Amino acid sequence: MWGKILGALFGLALLRLPGLFIGLILGHWFDVKVGANLARFRGIFHESAEQQGLFMYTTFATMGHIAKATGLVTPAHIRQARHFMQQLGLNEAQQQEAQAAFRDGKASNFPLTAQLQAFYQHYGRQSDVIQYFIEIQLGIANAEGPMSHEQQLLLQQVALQLDVSHIRLEQLLAAYRAQQRFNQRDSRRPAANAVQDAYKVLGVSSDCSEKELKRAYRKLMAQHHPDKLMAKGVPAAMLDVAKRRTQEIQAAYELLKNRQ
Repeated sequence: MWGKILGALFGLALLRLPGLFIGLILGHWFDVKVGANLARFRGIFHESAEQQGLFMYTTFATMGHIAKATGLVTPAHIRQARHFMQQLGLNEAQQQEAQAAFRDGKASNFPLTAQLQAFYQHYGRQSDVIQYFIEIQLGIANAEGPMSHEQQLLLQQVALQLDVSHIRLEQLLAAYRAQQRFNQRDSRRPAANAVQDAYKVLGVSSDCSEKELKRAYRKLMAQHHPDKLMAKGVPAAMLDVAKRRTQEIQAAYELLKNRQ
């Protein structure tokens, strides 16, 4: 239904009455296409409601679109997508559906804006879920190291559609990159920059107080708590990834707490 509504509104704004009818037609096509895709996900993920099917499809389709931003999906992008599917513990049938969504997203004519608007209609008031979604997309965008200019612009477009500010996106990107470096440290002998990376993971400055550090830690743990995310409509398959994220946050906090 959202495709028809949004298509009609955009058409009316651009071309008045003729645009209204054109928008309805295009919106109907979008509803049929997306509805069929979501139906597949609802059939595969039996525990998922329509909202959760929307989360899964939008996640993998957006990953595919970001991967194809430069015109070529590289082996690194494929490895990242497969690694994420393995993290989710998807069985063979579920992986096939995730791959199908990824392929949909790779198409040059994939209606990304409309898909994200449908996603935002369900999750827009749940900032923790939106942040979690953006963090997932950062993984595919950074699969080959620093993002390309095209991927950076596309990620900004995704953030804009989900009402995530440019400043907030940059903060999430900095935290993601710091987390990646922190995860690669030698646990027996942390690298010299591990402490600075830990501060960035928690989103605080190196001169923060113990109280500020604890507040930042508790906030991040609450945002990524699996039970909280599940209650907000995140599919159960996604919760193991959220659990690992809380473990990474806790590791960074423990390193800093032990130094104070």
